[in-house]
Amino acid sequence: MGETWNKKEREKKKRKEKQDKLEKKQERKDNAKDGKSLDEMMAYVDENGNLSATPPDPRKKIRVNVEDIEIGVPKYVPPTEAELIRKGKVTFFNGAKGFGFIKDLASQESIFVHVNSLSESISENDMVTFEVEMGHKGPNAVKVRLSK
Repeated sequence: MGETWNKKEREKKKRKEKQDKLEKKQERKDNAKDGKSLDEMMAYVDENGNLSATPPDPRKKIRVNVEDIEIGVPKYVPPTEAELIRKGKVTFFNGAKGFGFIKDLASQESIFVHVNSLSESISENDMVTFEVEMGHKGPNAVKVRLSK
């Protein structure tokens, strides 16, 4: 008996795959970019951190002193007295319940104030000076005084 149709198809498929493989190998060989010069193989990083084929402009070079480079967390510098004291406007205050909110003029942040933090009585729309401390629910205004 002769070969079956299925066996012939498998052999035909194998020959086709082998031929395709040889063609791809020849194509890669033809398109290979061997023999490039060093300049053609170089890649540069531009001022934005992107790879580029052109070298950077030496006029844009920035000199950095080694002493100016800080690795890690910078040393803690305690804030000055002027940085601690903020100014704001009382947006809401309920004297019966003993709390309110002050809007910081610099950051436009709303800060909670309690009656125990007041050095004198305040009411809505008063301009005040205060310091901020972090409470367990967020920033709290302390040492609140009326502005003069």
